[in-house]
Amino acid sequence: MTASITRRTTAARSRIAAVGAIAVAGALILTGCGDQTDKASTAPSGTADSSAPLFSKLPKKIQDAGVIKVGTDATYAPMEFTEGGKIVGVDPDIAAALTKQLGVQFKFESGTFDTLIGSMQTGRSDLVMSSLTDTKARQEGLDDKGAKTGAGVDFVDYFSSSTGILVKKGNPEGIKTLDDLCGKKVAVQRGTTYETSAKDQSEKCKTAGKGEIGIESFPTDAEAQTRVKAGGAVADLNDSPVAAYIAQTAGGGNDFEAIANPTDAGLFGIAVDKKNTELRDALKEALDAVIKDGTYKAALDKWNAGSGAVTEAKINAGS
Repeated sequence: MTASITRRTTAARSRIAAVGAIAVAGALILTGCGDQTDKASTAPSGTADSSAPLFSKLPKKIQDAGVIKVGTDATYAPMEFTEGGKIVGVDPDIAAALTKQLGVQFKFESGTFDTLIGSMQTGRSDLVMSSLTDTKARQEGLDDKGAKTGAGVDFVDYFSSSTGILVKKGNPEGIKTLDDLCGKKVAVQRGTTYETSAKDQSEKCKTAGKGEIGIESFPTDAEAQTRVKAGGAVADLNDSPVAAYIAQTAGGGNDFEAIANPTDAGLFGIAVDKKNTELRDALKEALDAVIKDGTYKAALDKWNAGSGAVTEAKINAGS
């Protein structure tokens, strides 16, 4: 996802068509808006394994703690969501694979998406892993108008996703591309690159004389979905795997349809403070290791997310 620090103008988070079911209403109840004090979290023991292959590459502070604190917005199934009081999904399973290389646990804490980077930079978490699109603006700490708002972050890129358009079942408005949204209302999650993408598309519509897009922004994607389901908006923009997952599961598959736009794929990255290069480099090396040994692909395949797999870890490869 992306917030005022923008995800990406074309692609943001991704949630994949997965086995299981999370209805829109359920997502609202389970995840809520929250902040960095939300109760939903993983609960690792904090016991470090110093014999792990890459333990020595970690900052001493994390070695001593035995835990990497992860900021996430656990409202984005199947990438990260709450089930039975625990945060589960693609990102937690990738983190579990990284644990075997690094020898420390990843403790996920759920908060509001557009506060995650700021919370990390004030020390409340060590990194952000929340289907966060790697963009130059985020790397440089710029808002959606190009103004400097912070120090920026570094990304370790681990997944590829494109824009998904979620519409009501039966696609009553006949939406096929972003151009079909001209003159209509669209729901998005606040602070995501999809909010920026909708604004950019609205400008294109205006220039073409087709009518601007009416954009409604909500704290969570679940609320944007509810708006579409109620008929208040014709579409919700989010990541293609997430849109596919929602279409498959919400209302037993009877509430929505998903339209993919594979031409605008972007990279999700694990965000790390720019000063924490030791952690960044350890994560990159660990990700390359789990890609090589197959545990990374197994984590994606568990959630039918294999189409978003990358072949190597990269730093700040987003655009």
